[in-house]
Amino acid sequence: MNTPVRSVRSTIGIMLARLLAAHPTALARCPGRSFTGGTQYWFPLVNLVWLIWLLSSLWLWRLDTRARLLTVASLAVFLVLYRRAWYGPRDRALWNALAIGGLGLTLLPANESAWTYAIYAGAILPFATSARLALRLQAALSAALVLDARFLAHLPWIETASAVVVCGAIFVMNLFSSQERRRQAELRLSQDEIRRLAATAERERIGRDLHDLLGHTLSLIALKSELARRLLEREPGRAGEEVAAIERIAREALAQVRSAVTGMRAAGLAAELASARLMFEAAGIEFRYELPPLALPPEIETAFALGLREAATNVERHAGARQVRFDLRAEAGGLALRLRDDGRGGIQRRGNGLNGMEERLRALGGTLTIHSPPRGGTELCLWLPLPRVRQAATARAA
Repeated sequence: MNTPVRSVRSTIGIMLARLLAAHPTALARCPGRSFTGGTQYWFPLVNLVWLIWLLSSLWLWRLDTRARLLTVASLAVFLVLYRRAWYGPRDRALWNALAIGGLGLTLLPANESAWTYAIYAGAILPFATSARLALRLQAALSAALVLDARFLAHLPWIETASAVVVCGAIFVMNLFSSQERRRQAELRLSQDEIRRLAATAERERIGRDLHDLLGHTLSLIALKSELARRLLEREPGRAGEEVAAIERIAREALAQVRSAVTGMRAAGLAAELASARLMFEAAGIEFRYELPPLALPPEIETAFALGLREAATNVERHAGARQVRFDLRAEAGGLALRLRDDGRGGIQRRGNGLNGMEERLRALGGTLTIHSPPRGGTELCLWLPLPRVRQAATARAA
């Protein structure tokens, strides 16, 4: 009994999968989210609901047989063009969008609701080409729509104006959405490039350090090993001293290698500041900072860098700020990192990110302080103690 039903469902699923199979460069594969909040891949399918305007004309308007047949035929053509525009190759999306607009202008004299196609054409244009060309094409489409509606379809001015306004509004919303998506893509590329350059520089530094460290140490170990071998028969006592020296040098080299590896794993504060600046610029937030030339221990720099990353992400997502300031200075026998914003403030409870930040600081003997009055902005202070051997040099640099 259930086998035919399952077979039908499987067939429908395969047909839908093939129908929605997107080209690797398709507009529907663009990263990010649309202004409606849904994923870009499903955004075109959701918007097909607006075809109800055109479909309702088949029953609500007094259309002759010719107009009905043309409307039904146009729907089939539209679905093919619409699918190609969103799920086909990106370089053909513009031509499919223009074809949809032309389809609406052609059908408008026979069906007054055909300007619905112009809405879809204007919705695709911002994603299919540059903002400047999209604006020009939308202006041309609006002018053609006015001429067609007034002189061929003989629509009243109020209906013509409504069609132009609706098409323009949808176009503007999608234009802002496409620009935001492009900025997000550029931001991701910039952040990836910064991380790549930082990782490359760090690898080169570690490579130089290891080369200098191990080259000298291994040469010294080889010389002392050769000396100990020669003294082994003549002066066993001195040979033992040389072997002990070899062991001491090897242990020191091992500690230095571990320290270098720890530094390689550490997160860089300068790289995080650069990433935060790019993120704030993309969000339209002014970011002021100045990183003093301090030589921080790897564990302290990593804690500050991860704390800055979490704090900057929270500001960009939740604060609604226009300005953010960063400073790092010696304070009370340690270092204090402060991040201030002029956003809405009023932080009532700490989420997982802030709790994890506080636990990371507490493990190093530090503290996290938050001052966030309602509508008064937020100030985060990350304080960490410095080793005594570094405090004097840090105080002089500050």
